[in-house]
Amino acid sequence: MQIGRVVGQAVSTVKHPSLIGWRLLLVQLLTPDGKADGEPLLAIDNLGAGTTDLVILTNDGASAREAVGAKNSPVRWMVLGIRD
Repeated sequence: MQIGRVVGQAVSTVKHPSLIGWRLLLVQLLTPDGKADGEPLLAIDNLGAGTTDLVILTNDGASAREAVGAKNSPVRWMVLGIRD
C-alpha cells in the first residue's frame, strides 16, 4: 500500500469493458515525507475521492481485477481508502 494525492480525473469514451462504471483518477504517489515520487498513475476508485485528497492505494493487480470482476482487466492500481 502507498499514499498518494489525487491530481485529477481521467475521462475515456473507449475503455476496457471491465472499467465501465469505475471512476479513473490520476494519482501522484508520495514519499514518506510528502514529496512527489515519480510520474502520476491511473487508479480506479469507487469511494468518491476528489482532487487534492490523500488516498491509500494498492498496486496488487490481482485484487483490483477481482474488484472489477474480470481476470483479463488491465487494471493495476486501486484506491482502498481516503485519508483524513
